[in-house]
Parts: sequence; C-alpha cells; structure tokens
Amino acid sequence: MTNPIKKWHEIIKSGSVDLLSDIISDECIFYSPVVFSPQEGKEITIKYLSAAAMVFGVDSFLYTKELIKENNACLEFELEINNIKINGIDLITWNDENKITEFRVFIRPLKGVQIIHEFMGGTLDKIS
Repeated sequence: MTNPIKKWHEIIKSGSVDLLSDIISDECIFYSPVVFSPQEGKEITIKYLSAAAMVFGVDSFLYTKELIKENNACLEFELEINNIKINGIDLITWNDENKITEFRVFIRPLKGVQIIHEFMGGTLDKIS
C-alpha cells in the first residue's frame, strides 16, 4: 500500500467520508485551526474530517500545492465561501501502516478562520 494521500484525494473528490476509516489510525490526533486543544482518537478525527468535507465541499475547493516526504505531507488549498477567499494547508503525518496519525489544519485570513469556525460548528452539531 502506498501513502494515504492518494486515498485522501479520492475521499475529497468523491465526498465518500465512509472511506476515512481506512486511512485514519486509532491514535490519530486532529489539530483544528479554531479549537484550542488537540482532538485525540480515530472517532473524533473522522468526525472533524467528515464535517470539514461537508463545509469545504464547494466547487471552489482546490489543492494547489503538494509536498510529500517519507511519512508526511503538506497540502496547500484554496476555496471561497461567502465571497471570502480562503487558503490554508493540511499537514498530514502517517505511520508505517500508512494510517494517518496526525492531521493539522491551518487557515488564513482571519475572516476565513471565522467563517470556517461558524460553518464547522453548525455542521459538527448536525453530525453529532
């Protein structure tokens, strides 16, 4: 099996969040750009990534750059929500079993962070 980034791109393109379980480690830690503390564990990581797939699942979402090393990747993205141009990066680390162990999201500008916070909060409430 190759690194999980190809599968991640398939999930993003298809919106099939059911496939997240295949690439997320039980010990995964998710770092949100708007939540103070790390979210630990597979279940909560899948919840956040599923909500993000719904919020970020707009036609304007696009990965623009990608850097991949042995067990980590930096994926830069862009999107537009409510006429706010947002860009950010996903920093992803995986283990020898090609399961994601850490997922960090960084977003800019501040208005982008604020709207993502608002949309993610509403979406997380719906999938709780």
